[in-house]
Amino acid sequence: MTILHTDRTPARLRAGSRARATIGALVLLAMLVTAVALSLMLGSNALAPHVVLDVLRGGGSSEARYVVAELRVPRTVTGIVVGIALGVAGSLIQAFTRNPLADPGILGVNAGAAFAIAIGVAFLGLRDISSFVWLGFLGALIVTVAVYLIGSSGRGPADPIRLTLAGVALGAVFSGMTTGMTLSNPDAFERMRSWNAGSLLGRGFDVLLPVLPFIALAVLGALLLAPGLNALALGEDVARSQGANVGAIRVGVILAVTVLAGTATALAGPISFIGLMVPHVARWLFGVDQRVILVISVVLAPVIVLLSDVLGRVLIAPAEIPVGIVTAFVGAPILIALARQRKASTLS
Repeated sequence: MTILHTDRTPARLRAGSRARATIGALVLLAMLVTAVALSLMLGSNALAPHVVLDVLRGGGSSEARYVVAELRVPRTVTGIVVGIALGVAGSLIQAFTRNPLADPGILGVNAGAAFAIAIGVAFLGLRDISSFVWLGFLGALIVTVAVYLIGSSGRGPADPIRLTLAGVALGAVFSGMTTGMTLSNPDAFERMRSWNAGSLLGRGFDVLLPVLPFIALAVLGALLLAPGLNALALGEDVARSQGANVGAIRVGVILAVTVLAGTATALAGPISFIGLMVPHVARWLFGVDQRVILVISVVLAPVIVLLSDVLGRVLIAPAEIPVGIVTAFVGAPILIALARQRKASTLS
């Protein structure tokens, strides 16, 4: 009887965990629908729900169609995509480095994107956000490759600690160089200052659609990497004994984080706390299974981004607070509260 009891208990726990995760995902999906509705309705020019529905059905006045279809729909979709990218990237990098304080910028992604855009503004005369995206993505990719090469030089293969140190060091260097260039020519960098605060304003489908396939492939790759990350959490030797290819998992995680965080940063600027906070919340509520954490992050992160964007629109309307500033104010107290919960501060 005792043997049967111990065999069934883990199964009951796993079933309970899956049920809790399913209910949580449904609740978060309802929250996401609510956040999308608020994003379409609220702003300096608030619209009633029936007006928004009329526009989405192809009707409405010309002013309402402009506000909803031309401004808020692309902005909302961009917020969803950026949130998904940052949430999944944060979950991957925390699982990969086994560091609950890691965020996507730890590999120098944000610094690489910002530096490349600063080069484009200073020496190529770029002023349009559509040109920022590809340049920022390229910069993120180059710096992340450099971090990996530095972290893997010397004895032994690259490990999370060496990659983290290389990312922090290179990120600090490129951030300093970017700041220096920005201060040297304030007029030329006026548009970049708005980007550097983290903003969804003015992001249309012409900017979003070309990079959307890259984000979709990276998210799919992250979901495929989740079982390997679960094995890696038990230690590299245990992961290898279970048949996991540790080297392939490392390369896959670095590529996925670069694409996700690099593209999100290039699109909206460095939006802080999302990649750091969302995995903490998911782990606190639903446990340490990376498959569950990634799925929850896909839904929870865009909710936080959209609600922060809406809050930034209405707090000092008709002016706006960039979403990157709002997420910092929202994320700090949440992380402080989570830090007081021992379960949320660990990866196991």
